[in-house]
Amino acid sequence: MSNILVLGASGYVGTHLVPELVARGHRVRASSRRRDTLEARGWEGVEVVAADALDGASLDRALEGIEVAYYLVHSMAAGSRFAEIDRAAAVTFRDAAERAGVRRIIYLGGLQPEGEASAHLRSRRETGDLLRAGSVPVTELRAGIIVGPGSAAFEVIRDLVYHLPLMVTPRWVRSRSQPIALDDLITYLVTLPDLDETEGHTYDAVGVDTLTYQELMQQFARVARRPLFIIPVPVLSPRLSSYWLDLITAAPASVARPLIDGLAHDLVSSNPWPLREAIPLRLRTYEQAVRAALAEEEAAGPPARWTEGAFRLRQQRHDISFYDKRSRAELHVDAPPEAVWAEVSAIGGERGWYYANSLWWLRGVLDRLVGGVGMRRGRRHPYYLRVGDTLDWWRVEAVEPGRRLTLLAEMKLPGSAVLEFVVTPVGEGASIATQAHFHPAGMPGLLYWYALWPVHSRIFDGLTRAIAQRAEASSRASDGDAAASA
Repeated sequence: MSNILVLGASGYVGTHLVPELVARGHRVRASSRRRDTLEARGWEGVEVVAADALDGASLDRALEGIEVAYYLVHSMAAGSRFAEIDRAAAVTFRDAAERAGVRRIIYLGGLQPEGEASAHLRSRRETGDLLRAGSVPVTELRAGIIVGPGSAAFEVIRDLVYHLPLMVTPRWVRSRSQPIALDDLITYLVTLPDLDETEGHTYDAVGVDTLTYQELMQQFARVARRPLFIIPVPVLSPRLSSYWLDLITAAPASVARPLIDGLAHDLVSSNPWPLREAIPLRLRTYEQAVRAALAEEEAAGPPARWTEGAFRLRQQRHDISFYDKRSRAELHVDAPPEAVWAEVSAIGGERGWYYANSLWWLRGVLDRLVGGVGMRRGRRHPYYLRVGDTLDWWRVEAVEPGRRLTLLAEMKLPGSAVLEFVVTPVGEGASIATQAHFHPAGMPGLLYWYALWPVHSRIFDGLTRAIAQRAEASSRASDGDAAASA
């Protein structure tokens, strides 16, 4: 049993790795930049800390008493500066691990092609080299496409298969890869700390199938029982394809573009045997991995709050994107949290939505015209909410009294919409945050989001201001009543 830190625990690999390490009897500390994201996972027996790979002081706190540290950090979503950020993060973490006396670092990198690699894959390789330049021994796993919910490559394939039955594709669909099931990768990762002989080695972690990207999509379509016709043409480059994909998939462009840029080369391991000999597994085929990934989503329970990719919050539909589009508004409130929560918990029904009520009413009418629930349902109780309650066209999906309300839209939409209100104590006052999440279903969902984003953004900003103003007014009135009675 070891004291283990997982840095980058909020990512799709870290989210699955942490509970498996706990199940093996390790003492686990999970870390990411946002503590609340980790707390939403609801892990039992896991210490949660906030740490930034670029902040040495936060890493010192996270690494205190740690024997084995998993480094699952990359900065693809940071845009064009991701390689620079990755370099700085690797050096900062390496130095902090040395100061803390960490016995071993386990790094999840990317499989390298023969010849020139994309900027993304070069950065993953450089990160491993920088970590190894320190005194702490490093074990690196270089993985190809990971087949599991939340993997960028898997989600791009999912969106394409579900929403483009006919594809005119570029040459890169004939590039080859060796996808590995997420569960198999997790087994490799959790076993490494038990094997001293793997210390200081670099391994290729790949599956048993060698498939073209065209075959990956065709096999996914077979599992999903979706029609798919692919016509490769020689005129689309990977870069042009990445811009075109922005119209189809909800995967963030900052993630999808570097990923697609790397598809011009085969990603095939020349020597997968050392890892397979060190950790013998009955590896899943790609088709088995896809079936397992979709079944895992269906078996997931209801989340305690909005979590990216939560199947229940995607209307339990595989064709709705794992990734979301979002809008957020936040304000400080000169009122106690209790006053703010009172306004949040009483929203909707006869009290209305506090801002632009005519637009909420109009949206409800339009929804009724297309067979939706509209605004007719109101609410069960004027002040209290519980899980399962209807609230106009929403349903209460989760509620943390005094702190957080999560609503799932039940109107007719080309996707799935979630609205969250979060109340946080701040000094003698509070903050109120309104967070709108929309998981689109293909191009219609993306067009819906972008067309209405200016209106939605203004409405949610106004709603947040209205909640703050009402809470401040009720607080002043309460203070006045208290002074008068005194």
